[in-house]
Amino acid sequence: MGSLACNIAGIPFINPIVMASGTFGFGQEYAKQYDINKLGGISSKGLTLEPRIGNSGTRVWETAGGMLNSVGLENPGIDAFLAEEMKFWETIEPVKIVNLGGSNIEEYVLGALKITKDTGERRKDHLRSVDMIELNISCPNVKEGGMAFGIKTNVAREVIREVRQATSLPLAVKLSPNAENIVEMAVMCEQEGADCVSLVNTFSGMKIDIHNRRSVFSNMYAGLSGPAIKPIALRMVHQVARQLTIPVMGMGGITSASDIIEFIMAGAEVVQVGTYNFMNLRAGEELLAGLQSLIQQENISSLDEIRGISC
Repeated sequence: MGSLACNIAGIPFINPIVMASGTFGFGQEYAKQYDINKLGGISSKGLTLEPRIGNSGTRVWETAGGMLNSVGLENPGIDAFLAEEMKFWETIEPVKIVNLGGSNIEEYVLGALKITKDTGERRKDHLRSVDMIELNISCPNVKEGGMAFGIKTNVAREVIREVRQATSLPLAVKLSPNAENIVEMAVMCEQEGADCVSLVNTFSGMKIDIHNRRSVFSNMYAGLSGPAIKPIALRMVHQVARQLTIPVMGMGGITSASDIIEFIMAGAEVVQVGTYNFMNLRAGEELLAGLQSLIQQENISSLDEIRGISC
């Protein structure tokens, strides 16, 4: 059987399947469904410095080929995660990625400092710890009037630079497809010391309740994910991967082994699986089995031989 091994910033992944932030919690619930140690990695629920209760009103709406979500980064906060959820993470094998959000640069930096300090202390005690930070720059930038960090390259540059200086952990930056120029944004991330970029986050979408004559979401717009976005996400991953020397984590509508192969052929080192976890509670296990079968059928000895081969 061909090798599924991947590597980002010196961190080995046993396979390219990573569970995307916000779709897998911290893994405990899915661990009841199948052996999650078969996964390449897990990106945590988006964490912020302080706990958040998330958005009010409707949070999720099913669409043709996907879903809209307006959860609003509900999470227990970094301190609670480190005190409670890390107990479970210390027992599992996949690469552990903390997805870090914030409303301003100070929150991002303080969050990164807390995670880095905790990681160092656990490693001194020979405990499993966080392997990587995934910086979510699609959060509202309060100081810039609500504009997301991930839209304008010059705004994103500052937060990436500050977080890079605050942590010695490998740093991935999660990019918004709503960026003014996603290739320019990705190149800037590499220039500022990111070890990896992950893309794409959700697209901005909307659903109107025609009976009540208003958006179904309190925040008007919501994030679109699922199979409907895959062709656009694949194109963006391809465009970005061609311009970078650092690895890319590709995501957007993956529901099959062939989808995974497409993203790798587009240049991704690993992939993240999101919405499919809601469609299929055993998504990770079934995708892995399908991928093992597919590379055998296609006589692929290593993912390296097909990575980035698309025109």
